[in-house]
Order: sequence, then C-alpha cells, then structure tokens
Amino acid sequence: MRTSSTPPTPVRERLALAVLLTASFTLAVDFSILNVALPQIGADVGLALPDLQWIATSFAVCAAGLTLFFGRTADLFGRRRQFLAGMALLGAASVAGGLADVAWLLLAARVAQGVATAAVTPAALSLITTSFPEGPLRDRALGLNGALMAAGFTSGAVLGGLFAGLVSWRWAFFVNVVVAVAVLVVGPMVLRETRPTRRARLDAPGAVAITLALAAGVHGLTQAAEHSWAAPASWTALALAGALLAAFVLIERRVEHPLVPLGILARRTVGWGNAAGLVAFATETSLVFLLTLYLQEVRGLGPLQTGFVFAVLGAGTVLGGMVGPRVIGAVGGRRAIVLGLVAQAVATAPLALLGELPGWLVVLLALTFVGGVANLVAIVGFMVTATSGLPDDEQGLATGLTTMSQQVGIALGIPVMSAVVTATTPGGGTVLGLSVAIAVNAAVCLVAGVALAAALRPTGRPTGRPTGRRVARPAGRRVTG
Repeated sequence: MRTSSTPPTPVRERLALAVLLTASFTLAVDFSILNVALPQIGADVGLALPDLQWIATSFAVCAAGLTLFFGRTADLFGRRRQFLAGMALLGAASVAGGLADVAWLLLAARVAQGVATAAVTPAALSLITTSFPEGPLRDRALGLNGALMAAGFTSGAVLGGLFAGLVSWRWAFFVNVVVAVAVLVVGPMVLRETRPTRRARLDAPGAVAITLALAAGVHGLTQAAEHSWAAPASWTALALAGALLAAFVLIERRVEHPLVPLGILARRTVGWGNAAGLVAFATETSLVFLLTLYLQEVRGLGPLQTGFVFAVLGAGTVLGGMVGPRVIGAVGGRRAIVLGLVAQAVATAPLALLGELPGWLVVLLALTFVGGVANLVAIVGFMVTATSGLPDDEQGLATGLTTMSQQVGIALGIPVMSAVVTATTPGGGTVLGLSVAIAVNAAVCLVAGVALAAALRPTGRPTGRPTGRRVARPAGRRVTG
C-alpha cells in the first residue's frame, strides 16, 4: 500500500473524523428527509400521487445498487479521491434538486444523490477503518459513525417536516450544498490518501451483474411495498435479481481479479457479521414505519408530532453508538451483536400490546429509547466484526459489503412488515395488523440473535475481539497522506 510521508497529528485525525462523520450523517438524513413533504413536492413539480414513490425509489435503487461497485473502486483508485468526488456530485445534485420545477429534473437529481451516496459511504467508512488500527480507537470511531447514521435516519423526518412547514421543502436539498462545500474545503487538508502499489483490473462484468441485481432487488422490494408481493412488477424484478445474482457468482469464480473474492464471504466474521447488520437495519427501520402507522392511524398524531416522538428513539441510537464500543471492549464484537439483538427484541415485543391502552405514550417512549440503544450496540458490533482481520487493501470491499447490508436491510424491512400488516388487517383491523407485525419484528430479532450466537461461536481460531484479557496484536497501518 502506497502512502505519503506526512505524519498524522491528533488535531488532524479529529478533523478528518469530523469531516467523515458529518458526511455520513448528511447522507443518512437524505434517505428520509423528503418523505413527509412528498405530496407538496409532487404538487410543485407535477408528479401524480402514484408516482411520488419514485422520489424515494430512484434514490434507494442507486444508493444500494452501486455501493458494492464503489466500495471496490475506492480500494483500487483512491478512497479520498472518491470521497471528495462523491461529495462534489452530492452538492451539484442538491442544487439541481432544490431548483427543480419539473419532475424529470427532480428525479434526475435524486438519482445523482443516490450515486453520490453509493460512492461516499464506503469510501468514508474505509477511510475510518484504515486511519485507525483495530482496537478501541477504531471501535469508538465506528460507534460514532453508526450512531450518527442511525440518528440521521430518524431525524430526517423531523428535519423534513420543519423545512416543509416553516420554510420550503427545497431546503431539504439546499442544506446538502452547505455541507458539501464545507467538506470540500476542509477535506483535502485533513484526509489522507492510500492507493495500492499495484493496481488490479476492475471486474467490469461482475460489477455490472451485481449492480443490476441489487438495483432490481431494491426495485422489486419497493414495488412490493407499494402494491403487493403478487404484483407482476414485484416478482418479475425479484426473479431478475435472483438470476443476476447467480450470474454474478459464476463470474466471480472465473475472473482473475474478482470484484468480490468469494473467499472473503466464507469468513464467518464477514458473512455472518453482514447478516447481523442486515437484520439490525431491517428490523429497526421497519419498526419506525410500523410505529408511524400506529401514531398517525391509531393515535391520530400529525407528521410533525410523529417526528418529534421519534426524536427519543434517535437519542437512544446516539447513546447506543457511544456505549457500543465499551460493550465490545467488555464482551467482544460477537457477543455485542447477540446482546444487542436480544435486548432489541425484549424492548420491541411489549409494543405489540399497546393497542388503544391508556398511558401508551410513556411506555412507547421508554421502550423505543431502550430499543434504539440496543439496536446501535448490535450495529456497532456488526461494523467492527465485519471489518476486522482484513488488510487495508480490502477495507473498501469490506465497508462496501457493510454499506450494502445496511441499505438492503432498509429496503427489505418495510415491504416485509407492510405485507404482514396487509395480510392481517382485513379481518382484524389496523390495530391487530400492527400488533402482529410488531410481534414478528421482535421475533426476527430474537431468532437472529440466537442464530448468530451459534454461528459465531468461538472455535480454535478467534473470530472477533478477545474477551476477558488483552493480547498483543500488530498496531496496524496508520494511513498517512
């Protein structure tokens, strides 16, 4: 790995981390910031009600579909270069989106924002994992990153409601421009670049196959949420995703320089760690969706009031991101994932019993706060576990996989839980449908925790951070540039 000779300093490291965390938070906010204002946006740019979902879908398809490709290009062509180019694209796309007065320009801006998210997120994560050696410093940095990203998902609705209600929905785009300019000014001075000494060829056929597979899969899941699993648009897209995924595996077995060496997925920490991340993101984001229906359809709250209720969940996720590294230091990454998922299940299950009972708000706030803490402990454990034990030149790939797990989990959770609500609502009403879906959500967390406890059980070779005693390990390669 080629690095420049400029020595790192504590001040530079803190500034670099601040730049990377700011970018990650901003991109997380972009997933949800427009949802509250969709009807108003449609009226202003001429999008009919059935077509409003494309404002979210166009972003999600690109963000999930391209993330693995960009995770690998960050390894091959430079992480800092890709991070800064992605932030420049985010700023330009946000200017176009904020000024858009026709539908095609708005959707093109959302596509560009999705591409920027796919480029920036794995690059930012790999800059973190290569800047800090394995141990408490990296755990703390990943914990802060996870906390801010989770807080971004939950606070996006609040910010979107404030912009739409007090100023204009266009500021949901313009705020990105301010962040992008600040990052592009400070970033080149504090971020350090790394590149491989020998540049391998990019696996173009594999990149095309996995990108189209992920895009088709996310599109199919989104269509299932909007219509049904039986809708032709849903199952056709999902079947195409399966066929493309099979083609991707065949390609990776035959090419000289695969996009994803299949051996990396055979590592239990990588394979099962990413499975844990997918479950953690799918269950928590879908729970927010279910509780949004509960708060508005059952309790009669408005969008802005609902957003403020979720601020408590957001506070829990921030706290979870802060305590997550401590939990990992005490019990190890594997046990942190299991404890987080089981605690999340315990906090989620009672929410299925709220119904129309009095005193519901205090109970909901307390349980969602605890669940948010537990969810972030699991997420930080997943990030640490899935990126540990890998050389620097594979960190872009590793963080690309974790980002893909995160985004696929977000796309998967809501349509699955929506289908549960739809299946149980006609006979028993909205309250019963939501109660069953929340119970299923808790059960998924519990089953995943138990399965991961068995799959990641220590053997002769450790799979994560040791517990109970510290052992000597190489200090890792500190990135300089």
